[in-house]
Amino acid sequence: MQERRVVATLIRARHRALWLTAAVAAAVIGADQATTSWALADLHHRVHLVGPLGLALQYNSGTAFSLLEGAGDWLVPLVVVVLVGVGWLAWHAGRTLLAVAYGLVMGGAIGNLADRVLRGHHGDVVDFVTLSHWPTFNVADACITAGVVLAALAMVIPIRLSPASQDRRGSPPGGREHDLHDAGAWRGR
Repeated sequence: MQERRVVATLIRARHRALWLTAAVAAAVIGADQATTSWALADLHHRVHLVGPLGLALQYNSGTAFSLLEGAGDWLVPLVVVVLVGVGWLAWHAGRTLLAVAYGLVMGGAIGNLADRVLRGHHGDVVDFVTLSHWPTFNVADACITAGVVLAALAMVIPIRLSPASQDRRGSPPGGREHDLHDAGAWRGR
């Protein structure tokens, strides 16, 4: 009986993580596609905003930071594989911060994939945010970067669970001991 309760708790936690990941990804895709549409329609010349920040419409045939330019043909299948991997990680995310991080990465990857497949710019991604001494990027690129940084922080920052968050056997919720940075932290060490 107690085993079923643990499994049910784990499944509910996984569903919450997936819904959070999907919601964050949807918000990122919406923001990326809206700003990209605006840039394509209205950004006809370079605009200086403040300090090193500006706007200038450019097309990127490579990956992040304009690496591997001209590699657009094989980037689409690679992005699909990455999305499947991030989806798997999101399913196993035991923490809210990881679910948000995976949502940022997924949303950014789907936003850039949409540029490559649907925008009709020969497989190029539309970039428009400029910083001095930094490659031009877009909202999707910024979200991917933020997601990777958040995921790294979530994996480095130790978790301290309160006794109330442990089940009756003394294990973390859902029995997900390997999600903890310091597995001994939940035992009260």
